[in-house]
Amino acid sequence: MNTVVIAALAFLVAIALLITIHEAGHFWVARRLGVRVLRFSIGFGSPLWQRIGRDGTEYRIAAIPLGGYVKMLDEREAPVPEAERHRAFNRQSLKVRTAIVLAGPLANFLFAVVAYWLILMIGVTGARPLVGEVIPGSSADAAGLRHGDLIVAVDARETPTWQQAGLALVDSALGNRSARLQLVGEDGSRRLAELDMSAVGRLEEPGDLLRNLGFEPLQPRLPAILDEPLPEGPAREAGLAPGDRVVAIDGEGVNDWGQLVERVRARPGQQVQLDVEREGSQRSLELVLAVREDDAGEYGFLGASPAIPDGLYDQFYVTHREGVLAAFPGGVQRTYEMTGLTLRMLWRMVTGDVSLKNISGPINIAHFAGQSASIGLVPFLAFLAIVSISLGIINLLPVPILDGGHLLYFLIEAIKGSPVSERTEIIGQQIGILMLIGLMTLAFYNDFARLLS
Repeated sequence: MNTVVIAALAFLVAIALLITIHEAGHFWVARRLGVRVLRFSIGFGSPLWQRIGRDGTEYRIAAIPLGGYVKMLDEREAPVPEAERHRAFNRQSLKVRTAIVLAGPLANFLFAVVAYWLILMIGVTGARPLVGEVIPGSSADAAGLRHGDLIVAVDARETPTWQQAGLALVDSALGNRSARLQLVGEDGSRRLAELDMSAVGRLEEPGDLLRNLGFEPLQPRLPAILDEPLPEGPAREAGLAPGDRVVAIDGEGVNDWGQLVERVRARPGQQVQLDVEREGSQRSLELVLAVREDDAGEYGFLGASPAIPDGLYDQFYVTHREGVLAAFPGGVQRTYEMTGLTLRMLWRMVTGDVSLKNISGPINIAHFAGQSASIGLVPFLAFLAIVSISLGIINLLPVPILDGGHLLYFLIEAIKGSPVSERTEIIGQQIGILMLIGLMTLAFYNDFARLLS
């Protein structure tokens, strides 16, 4: 299926699911506390589907899938019959109104806990945090990191995969503190390293962290040995066979599969000479590379996949899995850690230590949704958990028209003893709309900038 279609479908599924969970939090608590719900809508605008349920609540799926709302009985919006006034939202105590407003973001955090719980039970397969090339004179070099080191913990947090190690390092960078690494060398020896995180500097892009620290993950090196060539591809037509090792292309030596791919991609449609080793003897073959195209333009295509030696990936990948009971506290812990990390990231954006380029809009979110959905259930669940946490946090910001804006009004009401005036609410809503338009404009700008680059 086309990647654009997959991205669009995954995005719609993700947004619809997370909005439904958020609004269901408001809906469930409102109903439990005796407030009448008039409408539960996923999306805005004209209804695509609707039905009337128990208690006269209208359930609706609308045309614009970028939000949703729960409309409750409220005297400020329309006249309410005397017999129903006790069920109006505006007639409820401050505690009840606060609980209803808080329920939406809390539902998003609860979903993240459940998602991480499922992930830990299913099992997470990830790259082991092995250190690759270390740049001389860098912070990593000064800390004593060496090629082949395994990072087993960062600041006492276990790091079975690069995902956990990367998040722990980002957390240290946002906290302006050195990271204390527990390492296991290639010889099995254990040692500690103090990594100066000041070298991280201002994070312009999410991928800057390791590069600024002066090292990169260790990548498995595949030998340039062919598996079965693809039917009707240049490799098959030229007579290449399984087990052939490509040692040179146009006279340039080839050390591994990555180098072969790099040189093939750089020669779309060109005639090339391959020096191939087969059963101890060497021969030369000439062929014309096929032309393929992706978002970056045209590239050369050989039509063969690499032969992967048995056990090659065992040292690079690990599967982390926990039982039903043990996984739940892990889900709570991961949600807590990701929430704290997101809050620190937002604060550092406000102070200018993290670039606003890290803000993503619908296009980039759809791209990641499609990628994670294509890989499998666990990556898609992880994506949903992170977006759900972000949605919960954003809705708690003290911006009028968001849940956090309502909570701010409730705080003012608790202090002064009476609700804020209707005029103040209207002005606040106008300011909130302008703020959200500005944020969405920045997010779309970042999305298009990434596409163009």
